[in-house]
Amino acid sequence: MDNTSNRNWDNDHFMHPWEGMDYLGQNDRVFIEASNGVYVTDEAGKQLIDGPAGMWCVQVGYGRHEIADAMADQARKLAYFSPFNNTNSVATRFAREVAKRAPGDLNHVFFTTGGSTAVDTALRFVHFRNNLLGKPEKKKIISRQKAYHGSTYFAAAVSGKERDRLWLDKPNELAHFLPDVNPLVRKPDQSVADFLDEKVADLENAILTLGAENVAAFIAEPVLASGGVIVPPVGYHKRCIDVCHKHDVLYISDEVVTAFGRLGHWFASKDVFDIQPDIIICAKGLTSGYSPMGAAIFSDRLMEDITGADGQGATFSNGYTYSGHPVSAAAGLASMQIIEREGLLEHVRGVAPLFQERLRGLSDLPLVVDARGMGLMGCVQCSYKGDKNSTLENDYALGALIDMECQELGLVLRPIINMCVMSPPLVISEDQINQMFDILGQAIRKVDSVKGV
Repeated sequence: MDNTSNRNWDNDHFMHPWEGMDYLGQNDRVFIEASNGVYVTDEAGKQLIDGPAGMWCVQVGYGRHEIADAMADQARKLAYFSPFNNTNSVATRFAREVAKRAPGDLNHVFFTTGGSTAVDTALRFVHFRNNLLGKPEKKKIISRQKAYHGSTYFAAAVSGKERDRLWLDKPNELAHFLPDVNPLVRKPDQSVADFLDEKVADLENAILTLGAENVAAFIAEPVLASGGVIVPPVGYHKRCIDVCHKHDVLYISDEVVTAFGRLGHWFASKDVFDIQPDIIICAKGLTSGYSPMGAAIFSDRLMEDITGADGQGATFSNGYTYSGHPVSAAAGLASMQIIEREGLLEHVRGVAPLFQERLRGLSDLPLVVDARGMGLMGCVQCSYKGDKNSTLENDYALGALIDMECQELGLVLRPIINMCVMSPPLVISEDQINQMFDILGQAIRKVDSVKGV
């Protein structure tokens, strides 16, 4: 097939996520046509390290025939069932396996089509539950600036990335946003400990100002992923959940990115941050990206006072045609088996120190403002430091230049404005980690050497 035709068809017919209207029909996107392990291959046959693992999701790496075979076998046996009217053993088994790995009493798994629909499901459930409990005013959701929770109507409403909120309508009355939790933005004379106190106070003050009787939940990512891999100060989540439960506010942990190994554990909430959420949301690594799927996981405690005689005959009328899709469930089960058989959680914990060391080693480069991360998540934030007239347009251009140089050298990044984000497949080796950061460092130096040209 003539790739010119493909490129024309891409511009004429394939409307991509976050499509820029200024360049609609004029894009020159790289075609990714094959993959294996931590590598993807473009249309010219060039192999590149997949720095973001697709979109934070290809945990076990590409080319896993075991997952492909499980999906094919399931599709031949049963490609679909209606979750509204029937059930299926593969989906049921997958729900059980997810619940076994979720912390505490998070035993009720509601499968969705992805992370956004999982967030929508969680928020609808919280409202539904409060209606049944006779608390119809308790509906406000507290979130954070720079948080990202999805692009469906409710999920977008609680997402705090301000540049994503300019042109699309949202139910603005639903959400209340707290200030940025990134320690990088603290006042010059402010310690991290004082900044932490301030961020926890932000939450409690918001609950008190809005009225606890009006606040339903606080939704938080353990690490704010799409906001730029923002790692809150140590102890932040533990103190926040204590504030929430003090005021009868539910704590929703959005683990769409961090669950299924990204931080070296099935779920990060309990094992990394020592919290027991009321609801966990997951997606992405749930099937290692081999098939679309997400889930909202609810605690037994949330169910106990709205079921049985307390259910009042109500129906949680939220659902999706593809909830618990058997082919996706088969992919998820096969991915879990690979993670356990190959010890990938232990592997992540073993290579993460090198990943973080190499990441922070870029801090001394002239363009680098900050290098931060946790586990196999990292962000290198860049800026023309001496440019007092730096604009958002300049930041976009800088990020695009670094991204282009990286691709030339054999690395795919996740460019978010002026932030170079990485979250590679969990199977990445130490040699590949070193290669990845060697390329990124070389690209940043190259861009710095030609700035202003």
